[in-house]
Amino acid sequence: MDKYVTPEETLKRIEELEKENAELREELEYYRNRKLSGRQKHNAKWMAIYNDFVDGYESGMTRLEIAKRNNVSERTIYRYKAYYDKMKKVEE
Repeated sequence: MDKYVTPEETLKRIEELEKENAELREELEYYRNRKLSGRQKHNAKWMAIYNDFVDGYESGMTRLEIAKRNNVSERTIYRYKAYYDKMKKVEE
């Protein structure tokens, strides 16, 4: 049948669970604050270069000129162009 649990046992179990909860919160905080690897898409730096790309592209600059001006690779400019096309398509 059911096991009888005393108030002392209950308090002890609550302490154990609170300790475990604190440890898990610390672990969660670690994962929230860690630096993610890979390309950080759409952060402030990305958006600044992208906006400069849009200005240059719409004023008639070539992709190579824009890449040299922003000191980024041509592949990055192609990524910006793909994002630009996607955004223009969404606007329509």
